[in-house]
Amino acid sequence: MSHGFTTVQWNKNKKVYDGLLWAGILLAIIANVAISASVVPTASVPSMEILVLRALGDTGFLLLTLILSTGPLARLNERFLPLLYNRRHMGVSFFVIASAHGLFALMWYHGFGPVDPLTSLFTSQGSFESLSEYRFQPLGFFALLIFFLMAATSHDYWNAVLGPGVWKALHMLVYVAYGLVLMHMSLGALQSTHSALPDWAPFASLAVVGGLHLVSLVWQQNQPDKLSGGEWIEIENPSAIPQNGARVIEVGGDERIAIFRNENDEYGAISNVCRHQAGPLGEGCMVEGLVTCPWHGFQYQLSDGASPPPFEEKVATYQMKLLDGKLVLNPDPLPPGTARPLVKPFVNKE
Repeated sequence: MSHGFTTVQWNKNKKVYDGLLWAGILLAIIANVAISASVVPTASVPSMEILVLRALGDTGFLLLTLILSTGPLARLNERFLPLLYNRRHMGVSFFVIASAHGLFALMWYHGFGPVDPLTSLFTSQGSFESLSEYRFQPLGFFALLIFFLMAATSHDYWNAVLGPGVWKALHMLVYVAYGLVLMHMSLGALQSTHSALPDWAPFASLAVVGGLHLVSLVWQQNQPDKLSGGEWIEIENPSAIPQNGARVIEVGGDERIAIFRNENDEYGAISNVCRHQAGPLGEGCMVEGLVTCPWHGFQYQLSDGASPPPFEEKVATYQMKLLDGKLVLNPDPLPPGTARPLVKPFVNKE
């Protein structure tokens, strides 16, 4: 595929989304500082620097929980697709907040001693042998290293150099980093480094993220749209597919097809696999008339599965038609980029 392909460019919706996202982040930081100052006895209130430091950590942790929840939420309900579509923006925002928290902590606690900050981070008071005195800060340091590695390789150049498989495996390290963050917060709470978040917040986050992934997995496996190929197949209840959204069906046990419904209530079927990094097109949505991959915003025309000019990427398409008033699909794929008529089964006769 062409290395010249670029992700979805800035548009009004993205600008509004980012404005709302950062307004929410700033409000969360301010609210966290205010709550932390109000729940601690006056004589024990930390300095403003410490309050801001902890507020950055708490806000980043909440944002990370939301990021890891967007995938299963979007699978369970299409209302969450905008979050999935803009997840890269949340990821970049999270890395900025996490970096600010980490650098602030490193300099505040370790930047004014006789040794360099990194040496102090691993040798300062505490012990790796006791939970109540555990040096929890290095856990956050290693988590931030992973987040940095992910941010540094997020550009498409690294996908081309490493290959989609290696790139995806690398970015799955986010769950390792998430585990380190959970331990960092839990062990910190044992040493009275409390903030506006309750001590049980890491366990609640783990329950939410793990629970949503488990529920979405079970839900997908129990969908009725696992079909056998070889003949035209009926698409049940097509009106339930949202406008500018999709339903994914499985054919022959391994082939997944995304059936989209555009804003004109026309239906078309394309391969569910994005040519960029094998992203799930059916978990995305249509933006300005184009099927948009939820992972990195690569786009395809529903009419023929081809990327809009000047790009050259193409995915396989499938024939659909009306048969006895029912919407049916031929599970045999057409060559990538093959145009075929879209189908409009519901016509207003008034």
